Amino acid sequence: MNAVPSAKTAYNSTSMAPVRTSRGTEYEVFARVTRNIQSAASAGETGFGKLAQALHDNRRLWTLLAADVSENENGLPADLRARIFYLSEFTADHSRKVLSEGESADILVEINTAMMRGLRQMTEAA
Repeated sequence: MNAVPSAKTAYNSTSMAPVRTSRGTEYEVFARVTRNIQSAASAGETGFGKLAQALHDNRRLWTLLAADVSENENGLPADLRARIFYLSEFTADHSRKVLSEGESADILVEINTAMMRGLRQMTEAA
């Protein structure tokens, strides 16, 4: 999943930036996007604009992940790559339902949280 680090748009100066692994960076991106979804969803109708932006950012993240796992050079096991690709499609579909049909964003938060747990385990095992 090498595409996600490029998704970060804010950069600190290299002398002040903590050293992060690619998994750590992916974790931070997931954490930021997930916090934004939770915050906007908890605001109710007044947070709809922020929710739409948070869901857009989440879809962009998952689209990058799907593109990355579809590359032949991706080193993840084929089964894991397929599951990540499926989750990307599910995320896009459910995000549409949240925005147009009033579905809850809770499952998207759960999926992202599960990904964060997996990334954390991979980082600790390395």
